[in-house]
Amino acid sequence: MSDKTAKLYQEGKTQEAIQALIKDIDHEPKNANNYLELSTYLLEQGAIDQAKKLLVQAKGLVKKPQDMDYNLAICYYMEGDFDRALALLDTIPNNDETYYQKALVFHKLGNPQKALAFAMSVSKVDNDLLELLGDIWLSLGDFARARENYLKIPKDERSGKLNFLIGVTLFGSNRQEAEQYFTLAEKIAPDYYQTAKKQYDSLLKVVKQGK
Repeated sequence: MSDKTAKLYQEGKTQEAIQALIKDIDHEPKNANNYLELSTYLLEQGAIDQAKKLLVQAKGLVKKPQDMDYNLAICYYMEGDFDRALALLDTIPNNDETYYQKALVFHKLGNPQKALAFAMSVSKVDNDLLELLGDIWLSLGDFARARENYLKIPKDERSGKLNFLIGVTLFGSNRQEAEQYFTLAEKIAPDYYQTAKKQYDSLLKVVKQGK
């Protein structure tokens, strides 16, 4: 990753960073790092199709085309083409990044057991992994383990989604505390809160009846 373009991007000068990388690619069309950095920025900006086209083009130019496969798998994942993402990930040597991405894909495919197996294989634990582990345990119906992972994320780093789901995991055991998390979620992300409330309404009714 170029220090110059990374600095521009971190300063919020996204277009300047992208244009600088395009120039770098024109000068060094076989430099894999420039394609990877540019595709990462494009993906973060939601330009999935542009990132995918760039990576496919790069595969025909760089010395090791397989270096593009991880970012390409992320493109397929973000497009919702989970089977294709998984097929590509299966060709890449396993490490923390591929384990995490496979866990994401299997979670989206509705296979929480496999998702959990890959997520548990990741050695470096960060907020993204904790959130994913919480989501997987929640899909398995283990509210206690889901909550345990969510709560490991520092309070000031929890999104509206996280606060809402902590509330979901508490709803059956501590209604009052659950409502506090719901209120916090609504304050942080009102649009998400309204959507999630509808999405989880039937589950909360079942939990309420079981109480």
